[in-house]
Amino acid sequence: MLKQNLQQKLLQKLSPQQIQFIKLLQVPTVSLDARIKEELEENPALEDLSLTNMSEPEEQYPDRDPDEDTYNGDDDNGEHDEFNIDDYLQDDNLNDYGSRYDQNGDDEEDRKEMPIAIQSSFFENLQAQLDLVPLSDKDFRIGQQIIGSLDDDGYLRRPIMSLTDDLAFSQNVMAEDEEVEEMLKVIQSFDPPGVGARSLQECLLIQLRRKDVNDPIIKKAILVVENYLEEFTRKHYDKLEKSLNMNSNELRAVVNEILKLNPKPGDSNEVNTKQQQVIPDFHITNNDGTLILTLNAKNAPELRVSRSYQEMFEHYDKASQRDKKLKEAVQFVKQKLDSAKWFIDAIKQRQQTLLKTMNAIMQYQYEFFLTGDERNLRPMILKDIADRIGMDISTVSRVANSKYVQTEYGTFLLKSFFSEAIQTESGEEVSNKEVKKILEDCIGNEDKRHPLADEKLTEILKERGYNIARRTVAKYREQMNIPVARLRKEL
Repeated sequence: MLKQNLQQKLLQKLSPQQIQFIKLLQVPTVSLDARIKEELEENPALEDLSLTNMSEPEEQYPDRDPDEDTYNGDDDNGEHDEFNIDDYLQDDNLNDYGSRYDQNGDDEEDRKEMPIAIQSSFFENLQAQLDLVPLSDKDFRIGQQIIGSLDDDGYLRRPIMSLTDDLAFSQNVMAEDEEVEEMLKVIQSFDPPGVGARSLQECLLIQLRRKDVNDPIIKKAILVVENYLEEFTRKHYDKLEKSLNMNSNELRAVVNEILKLNPKPGDSNEVNTKQQQVIPDFHITNNDGTLILTLNAKNAPELRVSRSYQEMFEHYDKASQRDKKLKEAVQFVKQKLDSAKWFIDAIKQRQQTLLKTMNAIMQYQYEFFLTGDERNLRPMILKDIADRIGMDISTVSRVANSKYVQTEYGTFLLKSFFSEAIQTESGEEVSNKEVKKILEDCIGNEDKRHPLADEKLTEILKERGYNIARRTVAKYREQMNIPVARLRKEL
């Protein structure tokens, strides 16, 4: 038998305004402009004053007639128009291309054309070299197929048999594996050296064989790459000296010659690489020992609710007769007005939260921002800042995860200021950043012929009062992208 029961539960549910604020809070400054433009396109009731305020101050136009009518002739009240499209279209100071120029021609001489760099891609460069080689039509098409099969780093990782099948099915070219091999050798003679290799070993050998092979150092380098590449990559220099009957000076010259080679020849010609641009969200300046925090101006856009939409809503709302279409229009306008108000409030709340959180971080790490020394960083977790500002840990995490602060000592990700606490022998808690800095200094000053192992680094830290296990030292070393002692060894 089915039973029906009544239960009362308390549930937390986020409102649409809170969800919008959370999404805006985690957006960095570099992406905020795009988010605002997206909202402006979707909501006509939202306006950006920096875009709508087209009128310029009078002092910037000394030649303008002071008696010029700047009012809308159809407006009985004589109020200013925010933007008069007729005046804009009748502006005589616009040339045929829609750009403003000086009628006196004084700026003509100062105009400079922006130079445009003409660059060819990696594959276009190879194709241009293939065009200069006298080949039959069949070999030329095989060469094109090989170039098109190369990876971005310049390697050919597809089997020769697969290239032969592609030629037969896609281009109706019946070629033997030997013919493809011969054309591959032609491609491997192109620049940059090492292109078309099928392995790292072949790539290095191609580059070495294009040098002076009569040089004894080059000969020994070829011998090392051909027969002892694994020992070379693992830096087993003792084995190489015994196997090749070389002294340390000769081996050092051979190693230096191999290290000059390019393991990825395709990357050197790639011109379309994109670099991430970091725009700081905060600025901290030192004014005679007093830190001053400012928010990036891009985080404070000049947004407002459209006056025309407000007037439209008031007009519709006061209408005595309402049909179905008018009700739908009132509902649509009200929805857009509410959405615009929510978005503006969310932007303002975002500014306040960013400043409040960053100010707490600055006060907590005051000594670091004064000196820039990482050893002055205090242990700090998200809960420490959340308790100070009276907000949830997730809010602090959203602020710190993708925001940057610019200081006199560089630009830092806020997340980098949070670190674990390590207790010294004296009972004092220090940040693990301090331990990492000591490890970095020890490894940087070590004898590269006999680099310090993790056990030795652990002993050094214990001598300085940091009781840390060897596995913790290894973890910190890996976090700093520092290889093990054997791979740091140099001749």
